[in-house]
Amino acid sequence: MKLIAGFDAGQTHTTCRLALAGDGLAPTPVRVIGEGDGPGVCHLAAPEGPERFEAALRESLVRARAHLVDAGEPAGTAVLVAAAVGASGIELGSPVQAHGQALAAEALGLPLERVLVTGDERTALRGAFPDGAGLVVISGTGTIAVGRDGQGREHRCGGWGWLLDGAGSAMDIGRDGLALSLQMADGRAPDTPLRRALWAALDLDPDDPGSAQRLKALVVAASFGPAGFARLAPVVDQQASAGEAEAIAVMERNADALAAMAAGVARGLDLLGPAVCPMGGALHHLEQLRRPFTSRLAVVLPGSRLMSAAGDACQGALAMAVELTARG
Repeated sequence: MKLIAGFDAGQTHTTCRLALAGDGLAPTPVRVIGEGDGPGVCHLAAPEGPERFEAALRESLVRARAHLVDAGEPAGTAVLVAAAVGASGIELGSPVQAHGQALAAEALGLPLERVLVTGDERTALRGAFPDGAGLVVISGTGTIAVGRDGQGREHRCGGWGWLLDGAGSAMDIGRDGLALSLQMADGRAPDTPLRRALWAALDLDPDDPGSAQRLKALVVAASFGPAGFARLAPVVDQQASAGEAEAIAVMERNADALAAMAAGVARGLDLLGPAVCPMGGALHHLEQLRRPFTSRLAVVLPGSRLMSAAGDACQGALAMAVELTARG
């Protein structure tokens, strides 16, 4: 039995989805027969990046194979023939992508030509729009937008790292809220319930004058990082829902950034009135981000229409793996 694998490698966990390979003559619909989760990954350039990447692929594959028996398949005789991996921080044509390809081939026991490692936004796009043009706008801890036209050309906007380009993300929402809270604390801006809510969420006493200094130290700790800011986005969203003007402004500014990214992708591909698929935890869970994003999108990208994804990033990776087998 020949198998193909599609991986969605995120920072918290990695999912491997297995399917039966076709005859190798042409891409065909896949029959999924197993799925398993493994540990998360970090950027390949990080000191522990390569080891974590290989471990994530190996462990999630082992756990996916364990489900083959449950599906009535002989796991011991199954041979992996191709795999595609979507992971954050993988830029097309970059040395990091080449390094990822080599690591994945070694970890999975495959020749280089039967492995594809690409950005998780690309596998998400392929899963969302398996057969045609469209674009995805992804807002989670970070953010990126990528699209494809009817000829297979792709273009991305955003996603240049949280230090340079996080507008529209949960991280930026949380950071923007905290920045405002310090302006409120030192008298540059009127104090509002937003400051109290954010400081309370960080276990800081809103009435203690020393809390501002503790906040300054907290956010530069190695354990805080982008995820620490992102965890505060729901607090800003709640305050915006309650009518707090500064919180509303933060959410609307970030929604505008997401709409601008979508418009940038559409311009880059000459897409008129494209299908747009919003993805990611921030757009899914933060109503005060999603609602103004929808309104702004209609202004900057007339004729565009919001759509649900046809499939997820693992499904997109499987479609890419099918193409690897079709190359012969």
